[in-house]
Amino acid sequence: MDYRYLKAFLLTAEFASFSKAAEHLKIAQSAVSRQIKLLEEALDEELIIRSSKKVLLTNKGKELFLAAKQFNEMAEDIFQKEDSRPLRIGILNGLLKNWFTPFLTKYCKKYERNLSIHIEDQGDLKTGIEDGRYDITFSTENLQSELVSSLKLFDEKLVLIAKEETDLKKLHEYRWIVFSEGDNLFRLCKKESKNLVTVDSIHTILNLVKNNLGIAVVPDHVLKKNENLCIYDLPNLPNSEIFMTTLNYKQMPSHIKEIADLIQGS
Repeated sequence: MDYRYLKAFLLTAEFASFSKAAEHLKIAQSAVSRQIKLLEEALDEELIIRSSKKVLLTNKGKELFLAAKQFNEMAEDIFQKEDSRPLRIGILNGLLKNWFTPFLTKYCKKYERNLSIHIEDQGDLKTGIEDGRYDITFSTENLQSELVSSLKLFDEKLVLIAKEETDLKKLHEYRWIVFSEGDNLFRLCKKESKNLVTVDSIHTILNLVKNNLGIAVVPDHVLKKNENLCIYDLPNLPNSEIFMTTLNYKQMPSHIKEIADLIQGS
C-alpha cells in the first residue's frame, strides 16, 4: 500500500464526495481521483464505485475506510500528545546537584511539562539513552554512533580536596572517599588506600571531607567559593568533559528541544 494516497481515499469516503475531499486537501478534484486510482492499483482492489450522483464504497473499501480511520485517529493522537509528553532526563549525581539545578529552575518557570530526573552512573546513562529510557542525558562520555550523538557543553576541572594539608606523594596513606570503583583517585594513584569509603552522593562526599574523615577528588564546580578546605590542582589528571546526549533525530522533538535550547543558549 502506498500511504501517500490513503488520505485522499479516507476524506473522499468520509465526505462521500471527491470535491469536498479536494477542497479539504487544497488540491484539484482530478488529483484526488487520481490518487485513489493509484491506491486501488497498488492494492489490486476496487475501493470506490464512481457515480455521477454519489460516491459508493465497495465492501473492501468499507473495511479499509474503518481501518484507515482508526489508524488516522491513533496517529493524530500520538502527535497531538507531543505538547504534553513528559521529559525523561538521566544525569550524573554531581551534575544534577551542582550544575543542572539553575537550568531546571528556568525550565520549570517557562514550561509546564512533567519531568522525571534520574541519577545514574556513566554506564547506566549510556544504556538508558540507547534503550530509550531517557530522552536526554548529561554525563562525561562522548557517545557517537548511528543511534546517538553527544554535544560537548563544557570542561570539568578535577581537584583533590582535604580538610588539612595533604602530602600529594603519599595519598595512599589517607582514607579515600570515593563515588565508585571508577573514581578518579584510583586513576591518580598507583598505590590504593587500604581505607575506603564508597558513597554515591557528592553532597555526602563533601561533608565527609569537611569533617576530616578522608580525601576525595571532585569537580571544582561542586565547591562553593568560601569552602574551608585545602584544594589541590591535579595537572596529571585529565579534566573531564561534560556532554549532552540524545538520539540522532532528523528533527528533535519539541519536548527535548526545549531543554536543549535552554542549555545551549546559556
